[in-house]
Amino acid sequence: MRRDDLVCANCAGRVSEGRCPVCRATRDQYGYGRNGVNVTVWMVLAVLAALIAALALEARFA
Repeated sequence: MRRDDLVCANCAGRVSEGRCPVCRATRDQYGYGRNGVNVTVWMVLAVLAALIAALALEARFA
């Protein structure tokens, strides 16, 4: 089961849709963000930062 499939006990809607305050709080707690890409964007930025750091170290010692 994915987090997208969670059903809210308060409104019986999907948590990822954020229909009620309980859904929105749970969605934010699990890192959905507003559009569901918040975690993905941060992960991509972290990988890019690691790559840039690795390239900078390689260029320094080469």
